[in-house]
Amino acid sequence: MKKYWLVLLVPVLLGLWWVIGHSQSVPEVHVAAVTRGRIESSVPTNGKVEPVQWAAAGAEMAGVVQSVYIARGDQVKAGQPLVALDLTAAKAELAAALAKEKEAQVDAQTLGAGGKPAQLSTVGSSITNAQNAVDVAQRNYDSLLRLQANNAATKFQVMEAQDMLQRAKLQLAAAQGQKSTLVTTNDISVAKARYQDAQAEVASARHRLELGVIRAPMDGLVYQFDTKVGTYLQPGQLVATVGNLDKVKVTVYVDEPDLGRVGNRNQVVITWDARPGQKWAGTVDKLPTQVVALGTRTVGEVSTVVDNPNHDLLPGVTVNATIISSTAENTVLMTKAGLRYQNGVAGAFKVSRDRIDWTPVRTGISDVNSVQLLSGLNPGDKVLDRVIEPVDAEIRDGMRVKPVSD
Repeated sequence: MKKYWLVLLVPVLLGLWWVIGHSQSVPEVHVAAVTRGRIESSVPTNGKVEPVQWAAAGAEMAGVVQSVYIARGDQVKAGQPLVALDLTAAKAELAAALAKEKEAQVDAQTLGAGGKPAQLSTVGSSITNAQNAVDVAQRNYDSLLRLQANNAATKFQVMEAQDMLQRAKLQLAAAQGQKSTLVTTNDISVAKARYQDAQAEVASARHRLELGVIRAPMDGLVYQFDTKVGTYLQPGQLVATVGNLDKVKVTVYVDEPDLGRVGNRNQVVITWDARPGQKWAGTVDKLPTQVVALGTRTVGEVSTVVDNPNHDLLPGVTVNATIISSTAENTVLMTKAGLRYQNGVAGAFKVSRDRIDWTPVRTGISDVNSVQLLSGLNPGDKVLDRVIEPVDAEIRDGMRVKPVSD
């Protein structure tokens, strides 16, 4: 009897062992549904902010800063004073130049008028007296000529009167000659040249005075400025940088393998760790013409223009950038983890109840989690996403699985 029960028990135990072993050999897999939706292909990276339009204000003369009129972050207008140097010496130079100019002007006018008033007065009196003497001698001579004609005057008297007239004329000529020697053409030329030099010195002094006030080169926001009263500035030294921050340029560093996914006019989304939750939108403005080393990376510098209406993005800061290379609306999607390759062909294991079947697919764009399907699967299909247990199970076409979904 015991042998009989043993004969019956052995097949049962063997069957139970086969069932348990067979069930344990079926891998447990996670499945995900093929869906329909929107997908963006993007390139995440980082970049640096700078103004699209900017200009630097620098010192054009050496000097000590006496006054500061603005602070970093102020909005300024073109020509608005930013700082002023100590202008004491420049003002003194201008005052001296003005005095010299006035003196040269008076000299030029005096010589242009013929000489100094006192000299002109003395010479003029001499000429007047000499002219009066000529007039008297002329009348006396004319009178004696008439008397001689009536035999009332002698020839000697007439000759003597004529002699006196001649001497008076010589004295008049000498007085007139003295006036012409007071100022020469060369004197006038020299005086004019001296006056012009004095005017140039005044203009130069005024220019130095103007250079002592450093002004805003354009309308915009002062985003670089740390000059303080008492600072000694050298010619050419940077004082402030002013830029228009309504739009900013963000130079985005794209890794070399991703450069082919970036094109002109691609949308860009900027975030900044200093302002969590805030985003700025822009577009790709210029593609790189070369790749460069950036630390351990090889990157292309992609230029983007980003709207910054509230001037929150500050020049010089490092930001996060996402370039949206392409988008697809209402398209078929599957999880990126479900995409597999066999012999270089893209596909997925389609799950039907407890069986998987290899299905080739044609893909489009992808993001971090999903991939676009152009053919091969339809919304509602389920695909093997990952193996849960055992993780090292070898997945084959047509094998039985135990599906698990969220």
